[in-house]
Amino acid sequence: MATEKIPAETRTEFGKGAARRIRRDNKIPAVVYGHGNDTVHVTLPGHDTMMAIKHGGANALLELEIDGKGQLALTKAVQIDPIRRIIEHIDFVAVRRGEKVTVDVPVHLHGSAASETLVVTENSTVQIEAEATNIPERIEISIEGLQAGTQIQAGQLELPEGSTLLVDPETLIVNITEQQSEEALEAELEEAEAEAGIEREEHEPTDEEQAAEGGESAGEGDSAAEGDSSEE
Repeated sequence: MATEKIPAETRTEFGKGAARRIRRDNKIPAVVYGHGNDTVHVTLPGHDTMMAIKHGGANALLELEIDGKGQLALTKAVQIDPIRRIIEHIDFVAVRRGEKVTVDVPVHLHGSAASETLVVTENSTVQIEAEATNIPERIEISIEGLQAGTQIQAGQLELPEGSTLLVDPETLIVNITEQQSEEALEAELEEAEAEAGIEREEHEPTDEEQAAEGGESAGEGDSAAEGDSSEE
């Protein structure tokens, strides 16, 4: 994982008002904690930080320049405005080179399974221990040509050198099953409803449907009458 260098300014103003003023200047409020040190409150450049987080993924590692000193910081929590999609606040944990950390790494599927199969990702992340400077952005899993009945467990994943799996090796990550037809799904739904004591209500025609049906009947009668008249 590449380390992005970001200049950081220490700040002494806190609270919602201070945070709004920081964001108006296109900057991001953040905190850095860890290693028993006091929490450091900083302000980061908005665009550069956003690009570094986007490039590094969920576990982006940044080198913050704080008061002229470099500090490796691992992203732990990012707050994003749901409407404007801008970063509102970031929590970092301070780390050292060579130090091992526990992280949840997303899994990424590529390729296409066999036809008429359904691919289900049972767990979208895997917890591992890795060196802070060697955290994978994601773990790749190929499902190319895999048949129904195939299951991929955590112990089968290819982890980067120096990484250790921290979940049960038998944890199910990907499950490939046979794709069900609409008829089979409908049958299962009816069976589940019957077991739950749910009865399906019969569809009652609306006034509009009744009127339309009446119109069709009348039309049929008129046609028949016209036919009789022509024969005469």
